[in-house]
Amino acid sequence: MRLQGKVAMITGAAAGIGKATAQRFAQEGASVAICDVDEEKGRALAESLGANAWFNRVDVVDRAAVQHWVEEVAVSCSRVDILVNNAGVTQDAQLVKLKDGHLVSQMSEAAFDRVMAVNLKGAFNCAQAVAPLMMKQMSGVILNASSVAGLYGNFGQTNYVATKAAIIGMTKVWARELGKYGIRVNAVAPGLVLTEMVSQMPEQVLAGMKGKIPLGRIGQPEDIANTYLWLASDEASYVNGATISVDGGIVLGT
Repeated sequence: MRLQGKVAMITGAAAGIGKATAQRFAQEGASVAICDVDEEKGRALAESLGANAWFNRVDVVDRAAVQHWVEEVAVSCSRVDILVNNAGVTQDAQLVKLKDGHLVSQMSEAAFDRVMAVNLKGAFNCAQAVAPLMMKQMSGVILNASSVAGLYGNFGQTNYVATKAAIIGMTKVWARELGKYGIRVNAVAPGLVLTEMVSQMPEQVLAGMKGKIPLGRIGQPEDIANTYLWLASDEASYVNGATISVDGGIVLGT
């Protein structure tokens, strides 16, 4: 029960890594406030976690909605101990694609802006809303979802990679700014994880990707949730400003 008595807020928690994290935190004794834009799945998860979990439909791009959510949790629980900035989207495309010397496609401005808004500004909105509460408490943990793509780049993901690299930078800044208030800020950089989206890929594609992982398996959402749990707990009380890769050993060039 490493999070007994703690209050955790988790964004994008209706499925995948966010769902696994909410379940793991609840198992370890935390009261869990989750949000997502998928109301049906979010409410079902909260109900499954019991009386100390509740759901709000929140789009992290909406600053007013984020602020209202944080205030509601603070009033109900009198504190916020952990924020997991998990919400994220992808809209992949090459920067530009040529065929026979002619431009045939490119990443749209709308796709670039949407991924930037959810993955980067969403994390900014949530951290900025919760930080004053943690500063008054003189304690707290903020955990940000990056990606190995943010460390090494990935074909066709200009927008996604930009956000995940920026998350690492923001994590370092916030660790410096908030550390004197007893607030730790860290990032986790998952590799290939078997979420609902990934599981729908063709078997031969997954097999090829798995072959590039030194551990020889695709990660599970629980692998990431366990890392978040450790970082949120007192066991990681001297870890601040770090980015931890949870990727089975994938490295640049494999």
